[in-house]
Amino acid sequence: MRFAALVLLVLAAQASAAESVARLRIVSLAPNVTELAYAAGAGGTLVGTVEYSDYPAAARELPRVGDAWRVDVEGVLALRPDLVLSWASGTPEDTVARLRSMGLHVVPIETFRLADVSAALRTIGQIAGTVQVADAAARRYEDAVRSLRASHAGVRRLSVFIEIDDEPLYTVNGRHVISEVVELCGGSNVFADLPQLAPPVALEAVLARDPEVILSTDDTISDPGRLWRPWTRLQAVRSGTIYSLNSDTLTRATPRLAEGARAVCAALDDARNK
Repeated sequence: MRFAALVLLVLAAQASAAESVARLRIVSLAPNVTELAYAAGAGGTLVGTVEYSDYPAAARELPRVGDAWRVDVEGVLALRPDLVLSWASGTPEDTVARLRSMGLHVVPIETFRLADVSAALRTIGQIAGTVQVADAAARRYEDAVRSLRASHAGVRRLSVFIEIDDEPLYTVNGRHVISEVVELCGGSNVFADLPQLAPPVALEAVLARDPEVILSTDDTISDPGRLWRPWTRLQAVRSGTIYSLNSDTLTRATPRLAEGARAVCAALDDARNK
C-alpha cells in the first residue's frame, strides 16, 4: 500500500508540473531564443515568436510579432504572455524598455559565447519547469564542445577569414561566437582585433591579411570561391582552402552550434592536409 501511495504521489506531481508548463505563456523575440526554448523542453509554452524562427518545424506555426529588430509591441501584448524572452545582443533596448513599462516580465537570454548556450538552456528550463530536459540538452552540447576542444588542442594554427556576406564584405571580430569556434578548431580570425562585432571590411584589407583559409557562411552564394579566385596571391586561393558552411548552425547560438563547430573543424582539418 505504501508503494502504491508513493507511485500515486509521484504521478500527481508529474501531472501538476506538466499542467504548470502548459499554462505558462512565453513569447520569444529571436529565432535562436525560440530554438533554445524548444531544445530546453519549453516549446509547448511558446505562444508567439518573430520572423525566421524556422527550427524546429513546430516553430514555423507560431504567430509572428515582427522580427528580431522590429518588434510589434501591441502584437506581443495581444498574445497575453506571462513573460517574454529577449535576445540580449539583438533585441533593441527601447523595445525591452517599452515592454517592461507595460508590465511585462522580460528575461534577456545571452548568447555571446559557446558557454552561453548551455547556460541559456538551463535558464529557460528553470523558467519553464523543464529542468531535466534542459539539463540533458545542455550536457550533450557541452560534451560535444569539450570533445572538439580536446581533439584540436595541439593542431597547427591557421589564419582564417570568416566571410558572413560577400556583397558588401562582412566579417566578425574576436568577440563573436563564430570566432570562438574557429579558435576552438585551431584557427585564428584575421580580423579578431576589429572593434565592431560584425564589421564591413574592404577587399584590400582581406588581401593585406592574406588568410590561409576562407570560411563563408553566406547562404546566398553557391560558389564562395567566385569572388576570390582572381586573387591568386591569396594563400587560400592558391591552396584551394575556401569552404562554404551552413549559416544557421554557426550564426545561431543554439545547441546546433556544436554541429557547426564540427563542420568548421572538419574544414580546417582538410586545409591542414593540403
